[in-house]
Amino acid sequence: MDSSILAITPLADMTKNVYFLPMESTATIALLAYDDVDVLDVTGPTSVFAEANRKLGWQAYDIQVLSPEGGLVETASGVTLHTRPMTSVRTTKIDTLMVAGGESRGVRAIVASPRVRRWVRRCANSSRRFGSVCTGSFILAAFDLVDGRRVATHWSACERLAARYPRVLVDPDALFVVDGKIWTSAGMTTGIDMALAMLEQDFGTEIANFVARQLVLYVRRPGHQSQFSALLQLQVRSGAPFATLIDWIQSHLSDTLDVPTLAARVGLSERSFYRKFTDATGLTPARYLQHVRLDAARVLLAETGSLKLIAGKVGLPSARFTVAFEQRFGISPKLFREVHGGGVAKQAGRNVPPKIRSTH
Repeated sequence: MDSSILAITPLADMTKNVYFLPMESTATIALLAYDDVDVLDVTGPTSVFAEANRKLGWQAYDIQVLSPEGGLVETASGVTLHTRPMTSVRTTKIDTLMVAGGESRGVRAIVASPRVRRWVRRCANSSRRFGSVCTGSFILAAFDLVDGRRVATHWSACERLAARYPRVLVDPDALFVVDGKIWTSAGMTTGIDMALAMLEQDFGTEIANFVARQLVLYVRRPGHQSQFSALLQLQVRSGAPFATLIDWIQSHLSDTLDVPTLAARVGLSERSFYRKFTDATGLTPARYLQHVRLDAARVLLAETGSLKLIAGKVGLPSARFTVAFEQRFGISPKLFREVHGGGVAKQAGRNVPPKIRSTH
């Protein structure tokens, strides 16, 4: 273990924490912004690190929002950010570099700058961690920093990234990916998830969970969780009254959810409910229920609890749970937990999925 890793307990409500950064030290977090950047790609991660500073009681993170020239940067949403010139911070002083995503015009301008390329590559070489949020992955790829590495990007850009940079291993499903010192996220709110995982790596789970609560997050999402929410997709697709029913199902997965019960919830006959639900969602009620139950189980498996207990929480008989999970995800629940149940440290270099292939 590195000598800088200290076991300390500076907070009254925390015990036996292992800190991956020395107490009272400061790590510089640099976020590279530019005109047409996505504002949440910058402000989401910075909010995580700023809240961590408040909780820890010292400036554990020196947060620097940088741009090529410094000054005011107009984001894609019209909000203006005040930035410092990227050269105002020595690259060797940067602990973590995050390149934000943005609109195509802004990304192209950054990629076309030899000066930015040199600076980013120097940072990547000397930093403890570097990566991107959303389409910032295109900048890393253009600068030859992620060849042969597994990366995440926004779902709508996966095929484009894979086609343009065929040596990059694009994971089209993950919320964020850790491959060695390279951290990449799918974008927007997933930058928050990734920053929380970085915080967990630095200062432990309790601090990360506290910050997540302070930011009023519904749940801390692990990197392996899919970008695509079955619940959200079907709510959008189905419309009323099934959108409300689907929301209710999500909080009652352990209940008996048969067709008579669900039909009664929306005031339809069983035959009419079955036909209309299938037409609206593209799935039979039984297939939808199994789909959403297995998605919930996948999240629970990254936490504690026996397989039998998890199966009960999502409303699946324990004998059928393992078979159904393996059929859906191609891996047993036990093996999935071994790979994903140990936090961010187990994500790096594990189970690299097949590279996405462009359909063009």
